[in-house]
Amino acid sequence: MTLVSIPANPVPDGVVSGMIKTPDGVDLRFARWVPPAGRRGTVCVFAGRGECIEKYFETVRDLRERGFAVAMIDWRGQGHSSRALRDFRKGYVRDFRDFEIDVETFVQQIVLPDCPPPYFALAHSMGGAVILRVAHAGKRWFDRIVLSAPMIDLPGKRTSFPARALLRVMRLTGQGGNYVPGGSSALVGSTPFNGNQLTSDALRYARNAAIYDEDPTLGIAAPTVAWADTAFTAMHAFRAADYPARIRQPILMMAASADTVVSTPAIEEFAYHLRGGAHLVIPGARHEILQEQDRYRSQFWAAFDAFVPGMAAFK
Repeated sequence: MTLVSIPANPVPDGVVSGMIKTPDGVDLRFARWVPPAGRRGTVCVFAGRGECIEKYFETVRDLRERGFAVAMIDWRGQGHSSRALRDFRKGYVRDFRDFEIDVETFVQQIVLPDCPPPYFALAHSMGGAVILRVAHAGKRWFDRIVLSAPMIDLPGKRTSFPARALLRVMRLTGQGGNYVPGGSSALVGSTPFNGNQLTSDALRYARNAAIYDEDPTLGIAAPTVAWADTAFTAMHAFRAADYPARIRQPILMMAASADTVVSTPAIEEFAYHLRGGAHLVIPGARHEILQEQDRYRSQFWAAFDAFVPGMAAFK
């Protein structure tokens, strides 16, 4: 499967890409990049809702400059992986556990056979929620985990009982494939820069929008009722008092103080109860920290570099 390359966002050198199939018959697009000389291990990057591999080409370069191999997938229902609904714009998944199948398939078919250890995870937003669930289930594939604005909860009362109950009723009455109330068919990240909730960096925002201009089939629009229903159930589970304490891997959670997409206080509260966790709030940053201005990204990478030791520490 060919990656989409545009002048503002070329494919990093050294890529191998293709498709793998999950046990439940879903085709997942993957990409992996070999490490430079003197390898330090592999960072597996897990994107957020509505994102694709192409959006992380800059992150891939940042990681390879640090000596890491990099591997990624498009989640089911996103990028060029299989879509469950005829309308490709609708962000749909039957159950959040299906994303865990994606992770296991990726690890078993791509990471373990073809990527150098040790293995680390770098996950954003929805991807962070999935990786927390994987770690909570006792999967120990990743020696350390770094999360960017993980989707622990949404701001305000968006995931309150009335909201969850409404979604469940809508789903039970056959509306699972509909957009959530108020949702539109506009692709995520393709609306005008002014007023966006994702980043304060106009150039990076325009670059990412240009990816979807080049190939709109990479994007998705608003969540469907089914996606929101299962996502809200997953976020509600994170509220259990003993949930963080059951996770054994070292985790660094980084939040953005100006985030209006996910709840920064919920991230801080969750991180406080981790057995081997730490957290950092980046002042002024919006939700997509890795797509932000350099003054915010530099804080992210400084924390990453201090937390992820590389090959030498595992000899």
